[in-house]
Amino acid sequence: MKFSLRTKALTSVAALSLALSLAGCASGSTQTVSEVTGNSTFQSAALPSTTPDSSSVSAQEVTEDTHFDADDLQWDAASETTLSLADAGSTVSGEDAGSVSVSGSVVTISAAGTYRVSGSLSDGQLVVDAPKEDVVRIILDDAEITSSSGAGINIIEANEVLLYLADGSSNSVSDAQSYADTAQDAPNAAIYSMADLSIAGDGALNVQGNYQDGIVSKDGLVLDSGQVTVAAADDGIKGKDYVLVLGGNYTVTAAGDGVKATNDTDEGRGWLHQYAGQLSISAGDDGLKAETTLSISGGTAVISDSTEALEAATIDISGGTVTATASDDGLNAAGASTDSDTAAAGGGAIQQSGDFHLNISGGTVTVTAEGDGLDSNGDINISGGQVLVNGPTNGGNGSIDANGEVSVTGGVLVAAGSDGMAQGLGSSSTQGGLQASLGSTLPAGSVIQIADASGELVATFVTSKPTANLVYSAPEIIDGQTYTIYTGGSAQVQAGLGAGELDGAAELMSVTAGEYTSGMGGGMGSGPGGR
Repeated sequence: MKFSLRTKALTSVAALSLALSLAGCASGSTQTVSEVTGNSTFQSAALPSTTPDSSSVSAQEVTEDTHFDADDLQWDAASETTLSLADAGSTVSGEDAGSVSVSGSVVTISAAGTYRVSGSLSDGQLVVDAPKEDVVRIILDDAEITSSSGAGINIIEANEVLLYLADGSSNSVSDAQSYADTAQDAPNAAIYSMADLSIAGDGALNVQGNYQDGIVSKDGLVLDSGQVTVAAADDGIKGKDYVLVLGGNYTVTAAGDGVKATNDTDEGRGWLHQYAGQLSISAGDDGLKAETTLSISGGTAVISDSTEALEAATIDISGGTVTATASDDGLNAAGASTDSDTAAAGGGAIQQSGDFHLNISGGTVTVTAEGDGLDSNGDINISGGQVLVNGPTNGGNGSIDANGEVSVTGGVLVAAGSDGMAQGLGSSSTQGGLQASLGSTLPAGSVIQIADASGELVATFVTSKPTANLVYSAPEIIDGQTYTIYTGGSAQVQAGLGAGELDGAAELMSVTAGEYTSGMGGGMGSGPGGR
């Protein structure tokens, strides 16, 4: 849809030039949000303070097909229909006023158009039920919608719907704690859409999912921009076919998963890709999850609390900043297991390598995990970026755990953790690396330094957790050469990699690069002698 009319404020470069083909169409907890978060004011999610990320992407960076294009954010302001919400009786005026009906506290939009919505409903609904070829734009301009019987915004049918957050506006949508209709495709979220859904604009939106989820699209979901806060009794933000993040700042607190794509049946669907913007997530289960591929190529993703921070059959990180904290595995390339995935041996079950991939080619990745740090039921491939793993303290998990090959061909990798299941690099690695079993567990805050045979300092690392095993790989490490591990000295960082000095350090041990000793969890290609 092209209009030779005034262009509304475009909120990202992506929205201005994106011209992708139309995508095909394709139960949980009943806790209240205050019970989930321990806070009666849902805006708080016990998340770390983060700097807003206003980055966006250009169209040529988007490789997947979605419903979102430049026309979605262009319209004639004179053609807007004004919808004023009020408990005493909502009113409507403008070009498409005849496409809006008001029945008590339920306001229904039944045709394509651009609708500017303001005012409040203390117990009502905004419904979209339009022909399946229609595109509906809803400009939320200081709108507050609360429902005691179902979803606050319920999109029953349309081709696609845009929720545009007017610049400077503050909007809120809240749903009921229980729904009468609990059928499979019945609404279960504060904002629920059976059509493709996009969220854009520079305004703010607070979403409170009291029943189950916060924002749900049963088709595709695009997060283009906006300052959006979601608190949910189950999942925070959910798209079926895909979730595409192009910008904005999305803060999610959820008792279930944070942000996820759920389609596990249609080829080429069920993916999540963050190109830009900021995701800040505190989740009771997975932080970011996709049934097929989870990609991060830009922006910032902070998972401050989760069971598993990132999970998908394939995880691809090529840029951006990822900070992942998990009570179990940090980055987990896995999927539904089959009988062929395991084979009984020695009285236990040993997982075999499957079609699962954890790929890191760029960006900055920091993982803090109580389970495995980098975990793949297939292979792990690191070819660029900086990867820092603060791994487990218990011997039943490892900082690196792959059922297939661990291949490091570039970038910087530091993996610190327990000793019992420690795994080194695999035989396909072309970049040098070393592994040190430290002999005892060093406390959190310990300075570990690595020097080459000439005494030159190669790396300084400060532990965030008790550490008994260290794996380090970087371009300057040369297999076959001897490196000395020191403790103490000085470091210019409180945790992680940074500058340091060896003065006052104590020599701990010497290791030969390229030689690895794996614990019980060692996968293919690692072990004494390494490569």
